[in-house]
Amino acid sequence: MRFLHTSDWHLGRSFHRVGMLGAQAEFIGHLVSTVREREVDAVVVSGDVYDRAVPPLAAVELFDDALHRLADLGVPTVMISGNHDSARRLGVGAGLMGRAGIHLRTEPSACGTPVLLPDAHGDVAFYGLPYLEPALVRDEFSVERAGHETVLAAAMDRVRADLAARPAGTRSVVLAHAFVTGGEPSDSERDIAVGGVASVPAAVFEGVDYVALGHLHGCQTLTDRVRYSGSPLPYSFSEAGHRKSMWLVDLAADGSVTAERVDCPVPRPLARLRGTLEGLLADPALAPHEEAWVEATLTDPVRPADPMARLAERFPHTLALVFDPDRPPDDPDVSYARRLAGRDDQQIAEDFVAHVRGAGPDPHERTVLRDAFDAVRADDAAREVSR
Repeated sequence: MRFLHTSDWHLGRSFHRVGMLGAQAEFIGHLVSTVREREVDAVVVSGDVYDRAVPPLAAVELFDDALHRLADLGVPTVMISGNHDSARRLGVGAGLMGRAGIHLRTEPSACGTPVLLPDAHGDVAFYGLPYLEPALVRDEFSVERAGHETVLAAAMDRVRADLAARPAGTRSVVLAHAFVTGGEPSDSERDIAVGGVASVPAAVFEGVDYVALGHLHGCQTLTDRVRYSGSPLPYSFSEAGHRKSMWLVDLAADGSVTAERVDCPVPRPLARLRGTLEGLLADPALAPHEEAWVEATLTDPVRPADPMARLAERFPHTLALVFDPDRPPDDPDVSYARRLAGRDDQQIAEDFVAHVRGAGPDPHERTVLRDAFDAVRADDAAREVSR
């Protein structure tokens, strides 16, 4: 069976105030053409279909168009909700859509119930594991401790139990939306850490033939059987080095996997430039970036006048401007943002305690802070689910 693995469409998202809906529509057209031209048997979409729980109407219309075009081809699609999606909203009408070959898997309780798609060698069982917010699904999976690894392991136990009851030779594909250890994140992904831990080991997914992952925006191979497709479009300048693509996966009769990357159309390359303003304006080596979307980091010791307007004369698609003067780290004029760069909420809170009290938090206080941050994030997730 040949299937196309994609994820993280983030329909409705912009890129530094540049609307991406046209580029997202172009990607959908590319996906449909790939399905038709490469004789794809199924499409899997591993979460974050939308960028937010209540997407704009134009994004919903594009999603509707994508589903109609895939259904018209007669190619089954299996899709899960991600941490940006509202599972309840995305799952509306799932029963009716399933009759048209569009299989939405948004309910944690259905993790062990596969979509069965046959080929010449028998059935392939596609198991959809939507994003599992630990605090919201711990009761469903009867786990004592709410953590990503715990709930995913419990969901995979259901998958393996169902698979064991099926005829010998039944092949299996799992769709999951998670941060798996070894993956490389980017700035455009929402933090999903619980208890200070965001990632789960790839070993959680043992026992299946292929794991189609979503959440991280870079296309990555963790093992031959565990892969991220990445997002089809860039959503932050941290993705400047990404090659945006999908996985075209061939699953053989014996469960062996062959995968090929299929490049996605990107509207404009990204460039991260660094130097003094005059240096960026004069350097002939930067000519290839003149039509790129540009993030410029200026290292001038004193902020120059009208830097954005001057940069735009040479780089008309400059979208982001960062000031990072070349100064020693202990310089009192180093910006607050620079001092906080790369530090998470827990570390910032602990530094604040140390600043006002003269000593950092003890282990019990660290646990209290961590539990508080987890509770706030879980409450935000519950509010999105209920919208």
